[in-house]
Amino acid sequence: MKTRLKYFLGVLVLVLAVVSGVAKENPSALDGGVQMASVGLVAGDVKNVKFEKFIIKKFRHVGSWIQEVSSKNDWVNQDAIKIPKRGGTAPKVLINNSVYPIASNRRDDDHVVVSLNKYDTENRTVTDDELYSVAYDKEGDVNLELKEELEEATIDHALHSISPSANSADTPVIETTGEDDGTGRKRLTKKDVVVFKGKLDDLKVPKKGRVLVLNSTHANDLLIEDSAFEKGYHNRKDGAISLNYYSFKVYEETYTPAYDKDNNLKAFGAVAVATDRVASIAIHKKSVVKASGSIKRFALPSHLNPQGREAVLGYKKYFGCFAIQDQGQAAIVSYAPTA
Repeated sequence: MKTRLKYFLGVLVLVLAVVSGVAKENPSALDGGVQMASVGLVAGDVKNVKFEKFIIKKFRHVGSWIQEVSSKNDWVNQDAIKIPKRGGTAPKVLINNSVYPIASNRRDDDHVVVSLNKYDTENRTVTDDELYSVAYDKEGDVNLELKEELEEATIDHALHSISPSANSADTPVIETTGEDDGTGRKRLTKKDVVVFKGKLDDLKVPKKGRVLVLNSTHANDLLIEDSAFEKGYHNRKDGAISLNYYSFKVYEETYTPAYDKDNNLKAFGAVAVATDRVASIAIHKKSVVKASGSIKRFALPSHLNPQGREAVLGYKKYFGCFAIQDQGQAAIVSYAPTA
């Protein structure tokens, strides 16, 4: 009896050692290729949750203009955001009042429900051969890459979503007036920025909270002309070029929405044409909100893909950035001949 027990324990230790060795040899075995199917599915679910939590924790848009926007995740339910709308007129402020009783007015608020945008990554594949041959955690790096692509796409789409569709009384769109850069486009000047500031001043947009997202082309224009801007550019902090450039906190982005020859906002992702105009966008922090919804990881482990011997990874993320009032949104577009 003792001999049998020792034999059984010896076999058990040997099996555990083999399994442990395989796991150490291939720690990213993409949801446990050596496990039985039922156990592998459970392990896959746990892994999905782990990476989903990683995306949620690290999805912060650090160093960009969108970090200035208030996060309203508490307004989200079922990947839709319930945006409150103030009702009635603003209460008056009485100075040295001596008349009583002071008037009281009800404020009947309303709300609008808007679905968050859905962002799907294209899938990435990781083969078993790669996992055995590369000297780094390729699966982990792929997950990081997909997170970064989601961040970039949501930032670009967010800026487009809150940009003015055209010039209006509440959302001014003005043109640059600088010298020709050699292509027919007029450069952005600091005078243009001052005029832009005046447009928002006229609309009584509070100076505190103004954010200007400069297209890189416009940033280069100001670097040529304005030494104060150049100094701020070299001393930028947390992504911001300047904390107070003619009342704006300034950021630079390689992507900003394009406007057509009539200064109308083009559709997101529309094909570029020769008459497109470069734009820089102004927002006010209190006029826009952002919200993050659910994240889902899709993974086909390699042991469930016997033909390809490769794992497939992808993500779906819900996110949105919305203007809750028009006041504060504006654009400067590069003037260019329409012909």
